[in-house]
Amino acid sequence: MAKFLRIGVHHKNVSGYTSKAWWVRRAGPNVFLKWGAVEVEGTGRNRRVYWTQPPQHKNVRCRTEARALEYIKKAVAKRRNHRYEQLAESVAIRLRLARPKLEVDRLLATMLIVDIVRSTEKAARLGDHRWTNVMNHYYATVRRELRSARGKEVVTTGDGMVARFDAPGRAIRCAAAIRDAVRTLGLEVRAGLHAGEYKQIGDEVVGLAIHIGARVAAKASANEVLVSSAVRELVARSAIQFQDRGLHRLKGVPERWRLYRADC
Repeated sequence: MAKFLRIGVHHKNVSGYTSKAWWVRRAGPNVFLKWGAVEVEGTGRNRRVYWTQPPQHKNVRCRTEARALEYIKKAVAKRRNHRYEQLAESVAIRLRLARPKLEVDRLLATMLIVDIVRSTEKAARLGDHRWTNVMNHYYATVRRELRSARGKEVVTTGDGMVARFDAPGRAIRCAAAIRDAVRTLGLEVRAGLHAGEYKQIGDEVVGLAIHIGARVAAKASANEVLVSSAVRELVARSAIQFQDRGLHRLKGVPERWRLYRADC
């Protein structure tokens, strides 16, 4: 049995597979061929060759063993002329089994969205240089409070931040701590929280919970921490006090949601 491998593209008179394997075996007067595109991993003795899809097959009946041997001789010479390298018998060419798709886990968290009230007006009044300094202090303050509350930063949003928490009570207290801390910078913030499922895809966090949290934050007034009914139900027995802010339609979100102001 002879096996050949060619790595490279568009040799003269050769179809342009990046890597291609060719395999031939004789059984009496019959010649069996396989060929197709392959992936090659490793080098030397550690090299592995895999068909990228089931190879093509061809059975040639030569009637006599002599004709079969002559057929193989010409076929092998042709492959060598086309710059194939002959593989050792010990190198197997296998069909790679399809890798199962990894299911993306859906996780539960409380999402906190916080942003600066009237940030555009403040930036215009302070000028670019001073506003940049303020923002640097602002993000440093927010991140300090996140670390203290064991929250995880998801993304910054220009003048705000999205963070996630395992515990809704810590998320609410962190929002209040951020609100109080940034006052020393002459800033007012609004915060919105919602608890729900999200997906972690690589470094990105996605899910409706983030969008609902952003819509809740948009309903908040300056220095106010608003939570959805989902968050309130999770911390109903805590020391945090809530004031009912009524039913609201959240842009782009189905149904109406009852919102609560958290006082802590």
